[in-house]
Amino acid sequence: MKPRIVAIIQARMASSRLPNKVLLDIAGEPMLVRVVERTRKARTLDEVVVATTVAPTDDAVEALCSERSYPCYRGSSQDVLDRYYQAARTFYAEVIVRITADCPIIDPGVIDKTVYAFLGVESDEIHTKTSPSQQSTPYDYAANRLPPPWGRTYPIGLDTEVCSFDGLETAWKEAKKNHQREHVMPFFYEQPERFRILHVSHDPDYGSMRWTVDTQQDLELLREIYASFPGRDDFTWRDVLALFEQEPELALINAQIPAKHYRQVDTRAGYEG
Repeated sequence: MKPRIVAIIQARMASSRLPNKVLLDIAGEPMLVRVVERTRKARTLDEVVVATTVAPTDDAVEALCSERSYPCYRGSSQDVLDRYYQAARTFYAEVIVRITADCPIIDPGVIDKTVYAFLGVESDEIHTKTSPSQQSTPYDYAANRLPPPWGRTYPIGLDTEVCSFDGLETAWKEAKKNHQREHVMPFFYEQPERFRILHVSHDPDYGSMRWTVDTQQDLELLREIYASFPGRDDFTWRDVLALFEQEPELALINAQIPAKHYRQVDTRAGYEG
């Protein structure tokens, strides 16, 4: 039997660079809806859950989830690792897929590729009765974006991270550093000698492309991308690549926006360090 695989999408209104961004409009739908609906298209997933915070500002996120019948968990504003762990427990996840709500062109095919790689199976094996159990998976953690020495070869905005529940529980119990609690997964890749880690890469390298939403410029670009596929939410990341080849000026819209470092933490969150 295959393990129960749950994607957990972290979403909150209190973004430091673009407040309320998860509910901003992209082609007629809130960004969070775009992320959830695209994530739901992944064949490997048993459930997709939104994990928001108990802060009053995130009542709006819960209301949207209720309106759209999206499973929702509310947890810590400061300790995102705890929020993930508690959500995973609540929804009986055996394998957790981490997605963030600022990636409105997250690609279900990329999600599936990362999950398949984590499980060590071919794309059709997971849908058969002979699929391996969670206990036999060859990795503790797999991702298509990792800090040096690994690197990133998929565009920013296709970020997918996968771990076992046992691994997440270990991180939840032992992680002490602020960035490990806020960014959920660093506890794994900061200890490659302890965990079995897989970097899911792509050739050629498209890691310099930026398709996430942290700023107003990012939002403008993503709106332009959606406008290029009117009435569609099934376009793939390769369709977007083709669009950028046809219209290279699109990349200039947010070319000056620096990517956040994974050790960077939100100083508003109440951490001491």
